[in-house]
Amino acid sequence: MHVPVPTTRRLIVLGSTGSIGVNTLDVARHLQTSGLMDLKVVGLAGGRNADLLIKQALEHQVPAVAVADVHAAEVVQNALPGVHVYRGPDAAKELVESIQATDLSAAIVGSAGLEATLAGVRKGMRIGLANKETLVAAGALVTPEVRRCGATLIPVDSEHSAIFQCLAGMEESGPMAQLPSGRLKETTNSKIEIRNSNFTSAIKRIVLTASGGPFRNTPIQEMNRATVEQALAHPTWKMGAKISIDSATMMNKALEIIEAHWLFDLPADQIAVIIHPQSVAHSFVEFADNSVLAQLGPPDMRTPIQYALTYPQRMDGCSRAMDWAAMSHLEFFQPDFDKFPALRLAYDVIEAGGTAGAVFNAANEAAVAAFLEQRIRFGRIVELVSETLAALTIRPLDSLQTVLEADAQAREFVQQRLGSDPH
Repeated sequence: MHVPVPTTRRLIVLGSTGSIGVNTLDVARHLQTSGLMDLKVVGLAGGRNADLLIKQALEHQVPAVAVADVHAAEVVQNALPGVHVYRGPDAAKELVESIQATDLSAAIVGSAGLEATLAGVRKGMRIGLANKETLVAAGALVTPEVRRCGATLIPVDSEHSAIFQCLAGMEESGPMAQLPSGRLKETTNSKIEIRNSNFTSAIKRIVLTASGGPFRNTPIQEMNRATVEQALAHPTWKMGAKISIDSATMMNKALEIIEAHWLFDLPADQIAVIIHPQSVAHSFVEFADNSVLAQLGPPDMRTPIQYALTYPQRMDGCSRAMDWAAMSHLEFFQPDFDKFPALRLAYDVIEAGGTAGAVFNAANEAAVAAFLEQRIRFGRIVELVSETLAALTIRPLDSLQTVLEADAQAREFVQQRLGSDPH
């Protein structure tokens, strides 16, 4: 598979002050200072963390930044008089539309990143996709746009990156050019890595690994009463608050199931989940002949971030190497769908199609925000998502406006439930 790689790369980082964004800039710094890549950071987008955004902008000497929070934008503008500051809820999209860049790191958490990511797609950019909500909410819109506009999507989530690496490795090895159903086809320069029905016919299923989060061994009654502090205490990954809560409910894995459906063009019954507490095996591909490929590595997001930037090449990394002597005990368990009902909901969303993904994602974002504000108990998060899916009409997904309307309706429904909820 050939993906054109520009000689000089110009990178915009959306969500630069978040966990993925900070790691992306760390990788960019490594690639720059080591002389491995001619890479220039030309734009940054953040939310409310003005101090960190200012520091990042000064280090990378970017000509423009985007700040979602208007008060933080004033602080940034005063500190960076020579930098153009886009401000407000559309700031990230305006930054992407205005700045000339080859690469986009889409790392804004939640549906807030959808329009900015779609703007990058429409400019034909190479996109390292860490914002899973883009495909969850609008996969039926985004994937045709990728093909139409000649864009490239490369997954950054560790699980989807692992699947991508397993599939790309098979294709590049030679024999995968010939498959039982015919020859692997290159139709356009655009890539959703990897979406090809001939190629995926050789796949029996993909298996996404999950750490199990902080409540893997916690009784369900105790888990449902967990505090915010307990839910944020992830055992293996260091992440932001929203993603940490999603991991605790296993909603993060549910979102990843839906994302995998769109990224790899696989039906729900070919996507499975396994609990793997050590977070060393990042995912598996089982092929039709029952052979299995897996991608392993230390739990460090800089590895999939760097791979998304350097693909199809591999370069010296900044994450630590595997200590094989410490890998003598790797565990795998089936997930408990009764304890973590978000997983079952993911398959229901894929089956429902239409605006179900947008409703699912928006309801979860609203419920997680309520939990972080200590307005609901932990066990109520997924209940609210399920109630929202059951209550709202799922419509065909025919435009971005339809996605935004479904998103707003789901959030409004959750707020109404919160107002009358005795929990």
